[in-house]
Amino acid sequence: MMIVEGLVTTRTPDGLPHLAPMGPILTSDNHRLVLRPFPTSQTFGNLKRHPEGVFHITDDVLLLARAAIGRVTVFPPVQEAVQIQGFVLQDTCRALEFRVVAIDDSEPRVRLECDVRHVHRFREFLGFNRAKHMVVEAAILATRVHLLSLGEILAEYDKWDLIVTKTGGPAEMQAMRELREYVIETSA
Repeated sequence: MMIVEGLVTTRTPDGLPHLAPMGPILTSDNHRLVLRPFPTSQTFGNLKRHPEGVFHITDDVLLLARAAIGRVTVFPPVQEAVQIQGFVLQDTCRALEFRVVAIDDSEPRVRLECDVRHVHRFREFLGFNRAKHMVVEAAILATRVHLLSLGEILAEYDKWDLIVTKTGGPAEMQAMRELREYVIETSA
């Protein structure tokens, strides 16, 4: 089992798709995953009302970064799920449709045990890229802006910007710019 960073789609009370970055624990056979959202998150609220969703394994770090800071201006194209009532992103590597089978809300982070009901394989994973990894780390750090000082976050971003500039493409560089802007605006 390991933590895999990706995107989760859930259904809002209005039946619309909601997108959030998440790093669930995924079993090596892809049959179970454990989500750990905060109890105040929209994702947890959606899953309490409708205990089905889709976890997406993607190499689109710009979309992941924008989802982390709430700046997805146009929802990406989706299709209906096969085994659940949910939404599958069309531009992703893999998508795992899941159903929540157990909820433990006794800790500060809720633990949702999920069974995978169907796996979509859309395209191959591009491969390992240092810039993409840095953007994922930067997006995670942006979600911790209320816990860390602006100086701590920007010091990390300064180190990671060099790697992104050397090894990334336009999407990774744009993601770092947007994350930096968000952190500065939110900390002001």
